[in-house]
Amino acid sequence: MRVLDYGPLIDRLETADIGELAASIPQLLKTGLDSHRYGDIPRWQEALDNLPEIDISSVDLNSPFVRVGTSNDGSSSDHKKLHQSLQGLHPWRKGPFDICGIHIDTEWRSDIKWDRLIAGIHPLIGRKVLDVGCGSGYHCWRMAGMDAELVVGIDPTPLFVMQFWALQKYINDLSVWVLPLRLEEMPAKLATFETVFSMGVLYHRRSPFDHLKELRETMVEGGQLVLETLVIEGGEGEVLVPEGRYSKMGNIWFLPSVPTLCSWLKKMKFRDIEVIDVSVTTKAEQRSTDWMQFQSLEDFLDPADMTKTIEGHPAPRRAIVIATA
Repeated sequence: MRVLDYGPLIDRLETADIGELAASIPQLLKTGLDSHRYGDIPRWQEALDNLPEIDISSVDLNSPFVRVGTSNDGSSSDHKKLHQSLQGLHPWRKGPFDICGIHIDTEWRSDIKWDRLIAGIHPLIGRKVLDVGCGSGYHCWRMAGMDAELVVGIDPTPLFVMQFWALQKYINDLSVWVLPLRLEEMPAKLATFETVFSMGVLYHRRSPFDHLKELRETMVEGGQLVLETLVIEGGEGEVLVPEGRYSKMGNIWFLPSVPTLCSWLKKMKFRDIEVIDVSVTTKAEQRSTDWMQFQSLEDFLDPADMTKTIEGHPAPRRAIVIATA
């Protein structure tokens, strides 16, 4: 069985004087990757173990498809085995990726979101970055492509951690890591990261203020928050609190208007608050594919009126806001 080796991350955190996080990792891994709790872990581990050994000729972290190698790397037998193993980690939500010519066309075209935000944020060169709710780590790799010193992604879904390790096998970049945990499980008041991303998380939190407080406490003074979340149209004070599901999701709590979101950030002691994008989510950005064969955006909208969700709420609209701790 292939060991998910976090030793180099622990060493790096200790060297960077982030010992509290380093010390917590063994227990976090034990809990977050507990096969008794998550019964599919042995199957996903088998998919990792079956990945072929391929000499990778090049890596490109700055293309829309994070590209690892080319179709000339490895044999046709390797490619068949690679495809089978990667499909064993279905569903792939965030991407896209290209591994030795195999296009992993994920549910989300996360490169579209990246293009919306990258020009509006502080350069990541030399920064320690935290990506909260990172999924398989697509944006983490893009951050590394912008020369971040260290990128730590966190996500509680063990499948996404396994997908990260499938990529890390071939990319082998020790500046990028994905850990199986929630933000609230991080050591308190780390005050470590110079840029913190929280994208697609706030509306899943029962208390948006607690989430903003937890984000701020991971950051150095003067660090930048990049916050992306579902919003509604409206003025300050307006918030949608769905009584039931929203877009077939049951764990949606608060969808603020953009002015309300900015007022929340101000209340939580953020400054230099700036809205850099507001966009309606389209089927070009989120859809079912061969790599994510379950329902997606088209199934979540009212077929008679695509401006509304199937429940009658406003269709998904997302804002990206930056702010300083």
